[in-house]
Amino acid sequence: QVQLVESGGGLVQAGGSLRLSCAASGRTFSRYTMGWFRQAPGKEREFVAIITGSGGNTAYADSVKGRFSISRDNAKNALYLQMNSLEREDTGVYYCATGVSLGLPRDHRMYPYWGQGTQVTVSS
Repeated sequence: QVQLVESGGGLVQAGGSLRLSCAASGRTFSRYTMGWFRQAPGKEREFVAIITGSGGNTAYADSVKGRFSISRDNAKNALYLQMNSLEREDTGVYYCATGVSLGLPRDHRMYPYWGQGTQVTVSS
């Protein structure tokens, strides 16, 4: 059974930083693309960043490019998101997802496995 558990969210002032982690279990995750998505109240879930199984390729939403960095440690079955220069617009529930074996799809509907999410709140 696949399990994804996010951690690291919290309340931070604008301009600050947070590092999110996602612990994965249940299958060989090094074979799969993993990603971060977020959802603000009243809005659709949106793509943030994704990384291929080897970690060799990444993609970012334009809104976070240059501020966020995605990485993974396959030996630990872990996914990370370093978030710097946070803005109020970054507020939302952040989810990690996996289950895609090819490419870097940005559509959240492509991912069959999800964590429960971790809340990130950025105050001005």
